[in-house]
Amino acid sequence: MSEQQKNPLVHNDTVEAAKATPEREQPYAALGLKDDEYGRIREILGRRPTDAELTVYSVMWSEHCSYKSSKVHLRYFGETMTEEMSSKILAGIGENAGVVDIGGGDAVTFRVESHNHPSYVEPYQGAATGVGGIVRDIMAMGARPIAVMDQLRFGPADADDTKRVLPGVVSGIGGYGNSLGLPNIGGETSFDATYAGNPLVNALCVGTLKVEDLKLAFASGTGNKVMLFGSRTGLDGIGGVSVLASETFEEGAERKLPAVQVGDPFAEKVLIECCLELYGADVVVGIQDLGGAGLACATSELAASGDGGMRVNLDAVPLRAENMSAAEILASESQERMCAVVAPENVEKFKEICAKWDVNCAEIGEVTDENDRLVIEHNGEIVLDAPPSTIADEAPVYERPWARPEWQDGVQEQVDVDKPADVADAWLQLVASPALCSRDWITEQYDRYVRGNTVQARHADSGVLRIDEETGRGVAVSADASGRYAYLDPNMGARLALAEAYRNVAVTGARPVAVTNCLNFGSPENPDVMWQFREAVHGLADGAKELGIPVSGGNVSFYNQTGETPILPTPVVGVLGVIDDVAHSVSHRAVNNEDPDVLVLLGQTRDEFGGSVWQDISGAGLAGLPPQVDLADEATLADYFCGAASADGADAAAGAGTGASAGLTATHDLSEGGLGQAVFEMLKDTEKGAELDLSAVHDDAFTALFSESASRVLVACSPDRVDRVVADAVELGIPAAVIGSTNMSGEITFADGTPGAGQSVGMEALRTAWAGTLPGLFAHADAPNAAV
Repeated sequence: MSEQQKNPLVHNDTVEAAKATPEREQPYAALGLKDDEYGRIREILGRRPTDAELTVYSVMWSEHCSYKSSKVHLRYFGETMTEEMSSKILAGIGENAGVVDIGGGDAVTFRVESHNHPSYVEPYQGAATGVGGIVRDIMAMGARPIAVMDQLRFGPADADDTKRVLPGVVSGIGGYGNSLGLPNIGGETSFDATYAGNPLVNALCVGTLKVEDLKLAFASGTGNKVMLFGSRTGLDGIGGVSVLASETFEEGAERKLPAVQVGDPFAEKVLIECCLELYGADVVVGIQDLGGAGLACATSELAASGDGGMRVNLDAVPLRAENMSAAEILASESQERMCAVVAPENVEKFKEICAKWDVNCAEIGEVTDENDRLVIEHNGEIVLDAPPSTIADEAPVYERPWARPEWQDGVQEQVDVDKPADVADAWLQLVASPALCSRDWITEQYDRYVRGNTVQARHADSGVLRIDEETGRGVAVSADASGRYAYLDPNMGARLALAEAYRNVAVTGARPVAVTNCLNFGSPENPDVMWQFREAVHGLADGAKELGIPVSGGNVSFYNQTGETPILPTPVVGVLGVIDDVAHSVSHRAVNNEDPDVLVLLGQTRDEFGGSVWQDISGAGLAGLPPQVDLADEATLADYFCGAASADGADAAAGAGTGASAGLTATHDLSEGGLGQAVFEMLKDTEKGAELDLSAVHDDAFTALFSESASRVLVACSPDRVDRVVADAVELGIPAAVIGSTNMSGEITFADGTPGAGQSVGMEALRTAWAGTLPGLFAHADAPNAAV
């Protein structure tokens, strides 16, 4: 086989040459295409593809871009979407990001995207460009990005490779996000052996815009010009979506450096401001960011969504490498680039604005009246001539075999966990565990307060941001997942992720309005994995319908496994909420003063330890059923915190909500680590201790403290308001129990004659145990991007 046959990326091949050499052997398998997929491409074109066409089809038909194994199941989101749910969605599934109309002419866009495999290969750049890519998705909707979050999963915290990957990932997220001037308002970091060799790096971004400023990715208007602007196109990132994101990792994958993009956050910051001025000048008809699959994706998707065709001349593309072939130019995933469709009369204005921001800009093509035809030239010859719809929209759709694993029944067999009588010692073990310990070593590398609109971020249940400085209107965002729960029951695990994110938003006083997701699973060619995926999709879609909030978009990341070992199924679920005035948002922290707070537990506690942190650290394995959630209970809790149970009608009408009107001084959802973790996190930033009475929670102190039952919230209030707090909850049917009060002892004790009586644990001992774990594990790594 010749060098040209081995690597179609490095040589030029024209349509005329393809017609003249129909039987030339092509290395389609090396580009991730199956025999039948290659045959289908030849059928579409009526000839063999050129090297450029083969490359474009291969990246656009990759799992990452085409969703060819997930589409049949993702349709369920549309099937379960009611008219009421969809009425506020301005842009939904299939767009760069979901956009939600939040009233008053305002809209919010948010999305979460995976950059898993690149972050294993080159942790800093893999994570940094993950942030850059999700920010451009938000920009492409016509929005200003206002904040980022991250969901991270690594192998065992003490593993050598985790010590290689985690510091680089964290530094990449901080280095890129801090340089953009975007606050990082929250996220999660989890550890499990299945993520060794295949970490998950999921980046979320939130943006705001006016409803009338919404932009979409389509090329319309014959004669309109195609403008490429931003950084120059280079050799970095080639094959990122087809080589890294669409295949199973094998040993040695960390050496695939050419497929990892290289980011420049300062170029992206300028690009953000340039885009916003272009939008303000109303010179953009349609726009698409260049991320996965680069120019191949941008041109084919713009053309496929338009009302005509498109011609592109690659000779006009600004390059930063010499002698790049057409295939290389089209497949490059160089960062910080956007592609816009502009009316001829606005081209000069477009160029002027780009020049003002010192942003490279080139006219590379135009919209034509050749319906559903994308023609691309290079060196004066046609290298691609194909229907863009077949590239962008007509990838093969696979109904992969799926079946409930034979081992699932065995996994779900209940295994009793050891419940030691010494709850104080167990409490210290839990707060020091990698699952629950302080993430300050990570989050202190992120700027949380840049731009001055962050209301809650550090250790908060949800990130809360002000979006209107005059009215105080704001949003709350949370993203959650538990691979352990989803492994035991994927349907319930997805519901639990949704429930926790929904609850985290609600307890701040924000009304949940929309859902996004990032579904991280192993190989779709494994029937066990496809069953897990299908169950999770159904759990999330049905759960969203039960809560009455729409899934506005999402992302699927398959092939997350090393060799034959898949990761824990990890459906990350993000929820966006709206609050009329962030001054009325409620913090998770107790007030640091001498006044006592009464602690009230809302919700029912059951003996539920399947998939729990205690089950993990006690050595009981991963078995049983996860906590069972009834989403109607979550909706009722949201009503309680969002105003339905306010102290009087005037407060409710003003949108003050229960938090302001009923005198709640702090709220904290219960999830991993249960009540014990919630009490500790509520008090840890104060000088307070507490005396607890667990008799109304459970007759066993250990279960009362560390069960992970869902639909529970710990609230603190002043003594004079406790009767009203409880009465409001009971009126809505929410179980409510006074479980103690705070004091200035600095100790947590248990009331005489109640579960746990006679034991105590010092807050300082808990803080010390909680704070020391990650610094001890990652002391070898500097934190060069440390921020406020």
